[in-house]
Amino acid sequence: MAAAITDGGGLVSPLAEAHALVWGAPAKPQALVDVLEKAPHLKWIQLPWAGIEPYIDVIDDDRLWTCAKGVYAEPVAELALALGLCGLRGISTFVRASSWQGPAGTNLQGGRVTIIGGGGITEVLLSLLVPFDAHVTVVRNRVRPMDGADVVVESEHLHNTLPGADLVILALALTPETEGIISADELRLMESHAWLVNVARGRHVVTDDLVSALQAGTIGGAGLDVTEPEPLPDGHPLWSLPNCIVTPHVGNTPEMAQPLLAERITANVRRWAHGEPLIGPVDRSLGY
Repeated sequence: MAAAITDGGGLVSPLAEAHALVWGAPAKPQALVDVLEKAPHLKWIQLPWAGIEPYIDVIDDDRLWTCAKGVYAEPVAELALALGLCGLRGISTFVRASSWQGPAGTNLQGGRVTIIGGGGITEVLLSLLVPFDAHVTVVRNRVRPMDGADVVVESEHLHNTLPGADLVILALALTPETEGIISADELRLMESHAWLVNVARGRHVVTDDLVSALQAGTIGGAGLDVTEPEPLPDGHPLWSLPNCIVTPHVGNTPEMAQPLLAERITANVRRWAHGEPLIGPVDRSLGY
């Protein structure tokens, strides 16, 4: 982070002399509160995560706040596609097998995909899905055309986008409105072969409802890089269900994240120095 600041033309300064703060302790929002109390003169705060939910009570209107939205889109989108393909093609079943299995699987080529969320991850996913010639529907708060999307609809039309989809991907910010956005009602609307992929936040999905749907075969399966609770406890039913793939929140590993975050810090420090708009501004009212 220090190198990224200097690469952008900035100077790493003592807190009392600094104009801005690049926060490097994502799991310690209370520590940030303590820092801001000591340094009320700070004008800009750069947060390290795309999600701002740990800081929602810290963010104020007196400073400019930016987060890492869009920074980790490429690796997270890559994992989302991998989970979806593994699920649809039956890999989750085959890797658990100890004997030769019969043919199974659904082809994504020419299929139908619903992506919930319209941010950076979705933008990358749309480009990754181009070779599959799939029909892609994006569900987002504010409708606008997106390259690679066949249809873009508002969130209130979510239920209309679930029937017929082979793959449903969650790639949206966690807000009070999106918590539990996938529950028993939504799962019942999905196709019996369809897979749900969540690379956003575990609390988007009602876990007990998902377990029931997977056990009953209501949907084909789930690929989860995030869970509720997280970490997922040992012995939880999701670990043993043959139609569920759980990865330990590795859509973006530290090794992947560091150079990507460094690029954002450098770009924003340079923009700050020249009085230009910063990348990734936080809208507290929207929750992202």
